[in-house]
Amino acid sequence: MALRIGKLATLFSGSYISAFSSLGFKKLNVRTIIVSRLMQNNFSNQHPDLGAKTDDQEFQKWCNGGGMYHKSAHIDPTAQIEIGAVVHSESVVGANVCIGSGTIVGPAVTIGQSTRTGYNVVFSNCSIGDSCVIHHGVAIGQDGFGFFVDEQGIMVKKPQSLKARIGNHVEIGANTCIDRGSWRDTVVGDHTKIDNLVQIGHNVEIGKGCMLCGQVGIAGSVTIGDYVTLGGRVSIRDHVCIASKVRLAANSCVTKNISEAGDYGGFPAMPIHEWRKQVVSVRQISKEFWHHKKT
Repeated sequence: MALRIGKLATLFSGSYISAFSSLGFKKLNVRTIIVSRLMQNNFSNQHPDLGAKTDDQEFQKWCNGGGMYHKSAHIDPTAQIEIGAVVHSESVVGANVCIGSGTIVGPAVTIGQSTRTGYNVVFSNCSIGDSCVIHHGVAIGQDGFGFFVDEQGIMVKKPQSLKARIGNHVEIGANTCIDRGSWRDTVVGDHTKIDNLVQIGHNVEIGKGCMLCGQVGIAGSVTIGDYVTLGGRVSIRDHVCIASKVRLAANSCVTKNISEAGDYGGFPAMPIHEWRKQVVSVRQISKEFWHHKKT
């Protein structure tokens, strides 16, 4: 093990060593340097706009956890930034926050107090409320698809100037992606629970107390009321409004507005009792067809 560490240490150029020495990292071990540099390089490749702002001279080691932070960031002394995590310029990290290893907090991001993140989370152009739980591999505030058709019928990249705003006591499952807004902020309300592998597009507004099960896909500019439940693999087309206290069965597809509370299912989504009647009718017709064919 000692030989491996020694070999890895020789990979660093003199400029890296002098840069870390100038920052006062005399007791920083080789493993900490390796992890931090690998995470910053990987982030720079995937996010060149943010990576271009990374300068070794501007970053320092955080005292609690060993991660890196920009000197212009505002971090509460009780926050923990684990090894390999990086907090970029002008970001705000509240009290008792725990930022997992490999997490990237982009410039001007706000993370409320008592929030916990898993590893390899990416925050950019977003604000996170208090007491949130964000699991591994989540991306919040990204550009996403972000294309639209202009007046000449040409598909162009839409400018991304707004944010994604996550409320208080929100839980976001692993590998979920929440895009930032393009004409209004993307919003996730307080006490909402989001399962794994959920995609939330630009400009989506989700009310408080909602529950989104695994593999839900929500297209851009959707508005969802309070206390809505989306079963597994529910899909919602763009520019659709869903009223409060709606429950959608798994694998449903919403293609138009739902204006009344209740249970819905099917493709396209309809009141649950109508969908069940359709399912029974299709089964009955199928049985009659095969019986007639046999006779």
